[in-house]
Amino acid sequence: MPAQLNTSIMTGLPIRMPTDQNGYYRKQHKHSRSSYSESSPLANSRNNSLTFRPPKRLMSAPDKTIAIINASGRQAASLIRVATAVGYHVRAQLRNLEGVVATEVSTNPNVTVIVGDLYVRHKPTAENRDVTQNGPLSGVGVNHELISNLFRGAQLAFINTTFYGDELSIGKALADAAKKANIQHFIYSSMADHAAYNKDWPSLPLWAVKHKVETYIRQLNLPATFVYTGIYNNNFTSLSYPLFCMELQDDGSFVWQAPFHEHAKLPWLDAEHDVGPAILQLFKDGVAKWRNERIALAYEYLTPTEACDLFSRGVGRPVRYVRGPIDIKVRIPAGYRQQLEGLEQLFKLDERDPKKQPPYFGDAKLERNCPTEALELWEGPRGLEEYAREVFPLEEEENGLTWMFDDEEVDINDEKLNIAATIVEQLRLNDDSDDSDSDDDDGLVMGGLKRTAEHWLA
Repeated sequence: MPAQLNTSIMTGLPIRMPTDQNGYYRKQHKHSRSSYSESSPLANSRNNSLTFRPPKRLMSAPDKTIAIINASGRQAASLIRVATAVGYHVRAQLRNLEGVVATEVSTNPNVTVIVGDLYVRHKPTAENRDVTQNGPLSGVGVNHELISNLFRGAQLAFINTTFYGDELSIGKALADAAKKANIQHFIYSSMADHAAYNKDWPSLPLWAVKHKVETYIRQLNLPATFVYTGIYNNNFTSLSYPLFCMELQDDGSFVWQAPFHEHAKLPWLDAEHDVGPAILQLFKDGVAKWRNERIALAYEYLTPTEACDLFSRGVGRPVRYVRGPIDIKVRIPAGYRQQLEGLEQLFKLDERDPKKQPPYFGDAKLERNCPTEALELWEGPRGLEEYAREVFPLEEEENGLTWMFDDEEVDINDEKLNIAATIVEQLRLNDDSDDSDSDDDDGLVMGGLKRTAEHWLA
């Protein structure tokens, strides 16, 4: 598929300012105050940054092109923002041009966009008719032409495969194409197959396939580095999505219910803010330093209780953690349901000893590096408290919620019902019923307002 070249010029990334429809500054959310106190010297530097700019230093632009897939996902979009800002060129694959992030990427003058899926559909053959755990998906192939085009002229690659299509076959094809194109540094966003570390632990389907792709990349002896991303701060929502629903209560507080032990540490990451700078530093350091290394990309290592305490401080409301089963209130695709069922088996509710909870990344040694190794790559992360204060209310508002406004009298029950009705209606379009012949073959597909799975989980 031919690449779609950009001809538009973008003068800068959009900054979301609190203005009304007439352009006047509107009253801020109750909790969207600055990260710094008025007495902090950082407050003046941040406020003055819009009016005072030091003279720019002359810098040579890096003569490098980065190949990136799933460019509207949080990880990829974060890297594109940072890399293009300092002069790298990007060849970015997008499934389509819909949405705010896709528009941002496709209008960036340093990005060449290739629009299309990484998979193709074909008639099942005798060899691939049956769907097995390790075999190809029936009727779904690999878009080799697009993948070959993606790496044309590129020297670097950041690859985060997702559930669209046959992820294992696509991952292998991407590695083969990178090898053929002599990519100098191939960074793959991987995850653990827990069963590979302990036979008593279940494999989580959406993570185990990444482990298989990583294994294949190592077999090819690609000049590669592997990053393992922690739980996204951005996963939290008061919408009725399972696992990371921050459920709004009648008294205005929030409750997060999940199967994780309340006193066992978990790795955390603000994906859209901090993946880009860290990956860029890996490219700058070079493959000689990081070849075949696995890096825990997480900037906080917190128990669920600690995470809720930070979230509460940020959002200015009580936030309580409840250890319990994953509450599924809306219809979800089969692939995601299997992932959630695996999580409940892995993080057993009846295990009372927090030291016996399996490491999130599978490898305890890898988690011992949290967050030290990540901070060596990027020293300015956005923590969970700052996310809850400055970003969460904005994302919630864009999803149609109004709890963050001071002077609005809102019936929380009515608000939750209205939003839930919208979610159910939109998820209904992506139903996972067994007799459906729709996008279930592509893997996990979730929709609903601003929160699509492509942005959420990628």
